[in-house]
Amino acid sequence: MDIILTILLPAIAAFAISYYLGNIVLKKKREEILRCAHQDGENIKKEKIFQAKEKFLQLKSEHEQQILERSNHVIQQESKLKQKELLINQQHSEVNKKSKELDSLKDNLKLQQDLLNQKALEYEKLTKEVITKIENIAGLTAEEAKNQLIESMKSDAKSEAMSYISEVIDEARLTASKEAKRIVINSIQRIAPETAIENAVTVFNIESDEIKGRIIGREGRNIRALEAATGVEIVVDDTPEAILLSAFDPVRREVARLALHQLVTDGRIHPARIEEVVQKVQKQLDDEILETGKRTCIDLGIHGVHLELIKLIGRMKYRSSYGQNLLQHSREVANIAATIASELGLNPKVAKRAGLLHDIGKVSDEDPELPHAILGMKLAEKYKEKPEICNAIGAHHEETEMTSLISPIVLVSDAISGSRPGARREVIESYIKRLKEMEELAQSYPGVTKSYAIQAGRELRVIVGSEHVSDKDSEQLSLDIAKKIQEELVYPGQVKITVIRETRSVSFAK
Repeated sequence: MDIILTILLPAIAAFAISYYLGNIVLKKKREEILRCAHQDGENIKKEKIFQAKEKFLQLKSEHEQQILERSNHVIQQESKLKQKELLINQQHSEVNKKSKELDSLKDNLKLQQDLLNQKALEYEKLTKEVITKIENIAGLTAEEAKNQLIESMKSDAKSEAMSYISEVIDEARLTASKEAKRIVINSIQRIAPETAIENAVTVFNIESDEIKGRIIGREGRNIRALEAATGVEIVVDDTPEAILLSAFDPVRREVARLALHQLVTDGRIHPARIEEVVQKVQKQLDDEILETGKRTCIDLGIHGVHLELIKLIGRMKYRSSYGQNLLQHSREVANIAATIASELGLNPKVAKRAGLLHDIGKVSDEDPELPHAILGMKLAEKYKEKPEICNAIGAHHEETEMTSLISPIVLVSDAISGSRPGARREVIESYIKRLKEMEELAQSYPGVTKSYAIQAGRELRVIVGSEHVSDKDSEQLSLDIAKKIQEELVYPGQVKITVIRETRSVSFAK
């Protein structure tokens, strides 16, 4: 026990001493840390206070600067207001001054007006006295002299007007004729297709007259079946090695011709075979018509045409107008219209499309009682063509109002294609009737002694009596006749009216 105490007491004493010394060291370290923390806090506090002072001084400086700027702005505004006020005062004084001057001028004008009224009364009085003296001297009243002067002035004015009109017309003709000839010649120079002349009869050539009997058949059964299937009259007469196919529809004639060709080549000719071949040929011809329409559109560079319109274009190949093949005519009109449109700075593609479609009404089976131009316009509208193209189709014979510049171009192109020499044939009766109507129209004017339509109706010569018609009147007569022909007659191309006035003195030596 004593040993244990002896051992423990020094240990306990050592622990107590080390504990005491440790507390003293920790206390000193804590005091040192507190002192350092206090010093750091004071430093941070001073720094923050310094920063706050700097920020305050900066804000104060900015605020003072803003106050100074606003003060300057206010001073400037006050200065401007003072200047405006001064200017307004000056203007007000000037207005007052001018108002006074105006009042003074009004007074002067009133005085002058009174003076003018007084002088006007004196002038009117003197004028009446002078007119009375002139009437007494001349032996005419003022109204009579006025009427004579007016009549004299009318005559002079009419004579001068006729001379002026004649000069203007001559100048316009020279300019317009030169430009029109250039465009037309340019168009014709580019477009020179051959003209196809067709009629209502197709000749079918055969190798021998023995085939005629086979075509007629027993008791005429074959020929009757062929006529019933094709709608064509087949004329078998004494003409050697030929059969005539007569019909006004060229498509039917073509079907009959092709059917006959296949029947004769095959050698089997009987009613059942005839019906079979006609149906087959009809289908082949429909395909050919469609192909012709497509090829025509491709050749002319026209795209997006409705299929039904393409079929109508193909049917034009088998239709003629006044002996001119309709498809060739339409192609020619399309090319001429495109050329004229290009010369005038318009769209040639639209003009070409309208020119190609302008006569589609002639090959349609819808509403045959309508004019072909109106029918063609309705078909174009039905198949969604542009309004300007529809109008050009409907107006190419002036049966509807023209609403675009393409319409007169198509009309002119149609006239150029149809009126050039050799393009068309006319029935002799209608030709003679047209010439007689021209001569009778000219004969209806007073002073006309004779009239002659010459050069196939391209010129009308009118002979007038010199005792009834003066030189000036003859110029007016030619204009009146030309205007009346335009309004009342239908003719291709243009008609030249020549008025001839001559004086003849005749005596006899006996």
